[in-house]
Amino acid sequence: MQNFVRVFIKQFGHFAARVDKTFIRGWRFVRKHKGAVVVWGIGAFFLLMGFFFLWAATLRLPDLAALSQIKIDQSVKIYDRTGQVLLYDLNNKNIRRTSVPLEAISPIVQDAVISIEDPKFYEHNGVEFTAIARAIYVDITQGHLEQGGSTITQQVLKNTVLTNDKSIARKLKEWVLALKLERVLNKKQILELYLNQIPFGGTMYGIEEVSETFFGKHASEVTLPEAAYLAAMLPAPSYYSPYGNHKDALDARKNIVLQKMFDHGYITQQELDAAKLAVVTFVPQRDTTIQAPHFVFYVQQYLENKYGEDALQTSGWKVTTSLDADLQVKAEEIVNENALANTEKFNASNAGMVALDPKTGQILVMVGSRNYFDNQIDGAYNVTLADRQPGSAFKPFAYAQAFSEGYTPDTVVFDVPTQFQTTCAPTNFTSDGDCYSPKNYDNKFRGPMTMREAIAQSINVPSVKVLYLAGIADTLQLAKSMGISTLGDSNQYGLTLVLGGGEVTLLDITSAYGAFANNGIHYSPTAILKIEDSRSNVIEDNTNAAGSQVLDPQVAQEINDVLSDPVARGPLGENNLFTFSQDVAVKTGTTNDYRDAWTIGYSTNIVVGVWAGNNDNSSMIKRVSGFIVGPMWSQFMHYALAKVPTGAFTRTTVDESNLKPVLRGVWQNPGTDGQLHEILYWLNKNDPTGITPPDLGDSQFNAWETGLHLWAAQNGVSAGAAAPQPSSAASPTSPFYSPPVNTNQQLHGAQQPTQ
Repeated sequence: MQNFVRVFIKQFGHFAARVDKTFIRGWRFVRKHKGAVVVWGIGAFFLLMGFFFLWAATLRLPDLAALSQIKIDQSVKIYDRTGQVLLYDLNNKNIRRTSVPLEAISPIVQDAVISIEDPKFYEHNGVEFTAIARAIYVDITQGHLEQGGSTITQQVLKNTVLTNDKSIARKLKEWVLALKLERVLNKKQILELYLNQIPFGGTMYGIEEVSETFFGKHASEVTLPEAAYLAAMLPAPSYYSPYGNHKDALDARKNIVLQKMFDHGYITQQELDAAKLAVVTFVPQRDTTIQAPHFVFYVQQYLENKYGEDALQTSGWKVTTSLDADLQVKAEEIVNENALANTEKFNASNAGMVALDPKTGQILVMVGSRNYFDNQIDGAYNVTLADRQPGSAFKPFAYAQAFSEGYTPDTVVFDVPTQFQTTCAPTNFTSDGDCYSPKNYDNKFRGPMTMREAIAQSINVPSVKVLYLAGIADTLQLAKSMGISTLGDSNQYGLTLVLGGGEVTLLDITSAYGAFANNGIHYSPTAILKIEDSRSNVIEDNTNAAGSQVLDPQVAQEINDVLSDPVARGPLGENNLFTFSQDVAVKTGTTNDYRDAWTIGYSTNIVVGVWAGNNDNSSMIKRVSGFIVGPMWSQFMHYALAKVPTGAFTRTTVDESNLKPVLRGVWQNPGTDGQLHEILYWLNKNDPTGITPPDLGDSQFNAWETGLHLWAAQNGVSAGAAAPQPSSAASPTSPFYSPPVNTNQQLHGAQQPTQ
């Protein structure tokens, strides 16, 4: 090692000696030929300057004139219906930026920023050479490049068309561009670009964004001390954050900004003193987690489908939604609390809730799961948009269709064992194979019931008969017109449809119930009230959306009257969950396999739907929906009714004196033969109020009559003389003629939802 050092020193000494001799010879040459050296030096300088100007002139530069129209990535912000509660920022890059015109930024803010960042902004031509000289001096004395001496014009260029590296080449390019930019844009245009691009730490950019974040107000409303705080943060926004650990440093720098403003004549001594003493309150640091996530992403999907992905990333739109932030928070609390309790009680791990304004279709609440961030139940999955079987919650559509055809709430149908499958014996009261003989939720049969009682108590057998009377195709058409978008053609369903054989979404069916509440007028679900760009130009406005009359007002009023009738619901037992001091209609639904439980109800101004179950479609413990979802529906409805103004349902009195007895509730021997008959005996199902004679050859006639008379015999109900049995000699004109079995009638599955 010592030998190595000795050799190294020796070699280095020889090298130093040669360098020294070379330097001495060079210096002697300069002294001898100094005139020529000066001439050549001047020539070299001008040659270099020529190359510089040639480079500057031929450099491929961006279109500086387009800077005033440059498309800046701006956040799409989603707000609640007030336009004040920010639900989420949609920019994929997490950039939060709101661009506004210079006129929308307080002059106080402009003066504060100019005072601390570029006091001679209105005097220079884009480059401030004294500042550059000062920066160069600091860089030389400190031994590294730190001071840039950049004007506001130069900073605009750095934020738009240049990189942020500190190389000499980039700095030269910046000077050239700044001089050119000042010839293309005026000072106000440059200042507007700058104020909308200033980074304020993290993902926040621009004066408007930071004003809303820190003070909860627009940049046009900022006060003098607030403006000074904003300008004070510029050199190091994270360090000078009002929420960080350097608030004292921020306060001190704020006073420096104020002093600069006074020195440059922007404020008076009195304003300076008052601003230094003013106490500025910062808005509490906003929770950056998303609010109402299922709803927000529902809105995002709408925006993306309609306007494209690029609009979400760069438009800077303000999206004012229909969401009621207060109701949403309450709904989320209720759903989470009850769903967690239901997990233990009923093996129902999840729930969802939707609330709408039936008079506008505006979505007030959307809770897609008990917790969006709960991975145990796939909480991000939005169950309000999922296809699920509605159970008895579908029944009102069949009854509404029946009422529209002339049947009435007083019309009598029989709750008796009935075999509806025409390929099975009418005395076979099972649902084995292709047979279909539904039971009720309590396995009891009640005999004659009015349609009012049947739907209010959610009795299955009469409801299947009502669907048959109303017609599957017509009922489907009505449900679709009322907003149910997931149903197929009539050939896909049988009579099980009325008990929930089809699939619906919670959003759709809740919206459809809204047509009942609104006298038959349906409004499509609306999530967005208005979309505005950064200059308040309206992109989309749904505040005056039109509805469609999909149901006769009288029919809607009859449904409202029935579903809000506590007397008709009385045999189910007193249920305080569904008792209100004002008109509220409600219907429940549970599928027979207990995979879905529903409660949907409404007043005149709000309709609320709740679902409970498991995302994986596993069964719950066997309980009717009133126990599972009734409590959360009732809890929310009571809260909402205290906030949402409401009134009484309109009820129309109908003269039934000219109707057939069975339509008026008369079922005990209304005819002259003294026998007990089902409704098909007394009228033609396709013309219930007309003079068309009954179709005693109807495919269901024999089965309904058989079930009725067997029930009457077993329960000691007098039915008069025995009903004649069909025979091959029976005349087609006989009142008891029964045609051959119709083998074409199919029932799709023995679906047997309960109450």
